[in-house]
Amino acid sequence: MTTQTPQRPYGFGTTLDAPYAEAVARVKGALKEEGFGILTEIDVRQTMQEKLGAEFRPYIILGACNPPLAHQALAADLGIGLLLPCNVVVYDNQDGTSSVEAMDPEAALGLVGDNPVVAGVAREARSRLQRALGALAPGTL
Repeated sequence: MTTQTPQRPYGFGTTLDAPYAEAVARVKGALKEEGFGILTEIDVRQTMQEKLGAEFRPYIILGACNPPLAHQALAADLGIGLLLPCNVVVYDNQDGTSSVEAMDPEAALGLVGDNPVVAGVAREARSRLQRALGALAPGTL
């Protein structure tokens, strides 16, 4: 049984016919191709085990940043750092597939209000994230 990744008002994603470790590696490569570096990696499973003694499926949060886009956004609004970086999650669906979801920069940066520079950065970041995820599973976004 293959799980479908839900579409959310604050993000978008896809399901990969790949085990978790392979999916994480592929996501990192696809993000790099679109100019994103990974600033942070949070292993949610490990954190839940260490902090709560709770079991959780393999799940990672990647803090992805495209430096030129981040620079443009920060130059337009110093407070925008509260909404950076772009988070991308990968999790094990426990059926041999993995889900990949990315925050929608337009939804997040839309909180800023009427700032054309930030709106342009959000559009470009969204486009790059969609291309990265689309390259992982063509025809799914």
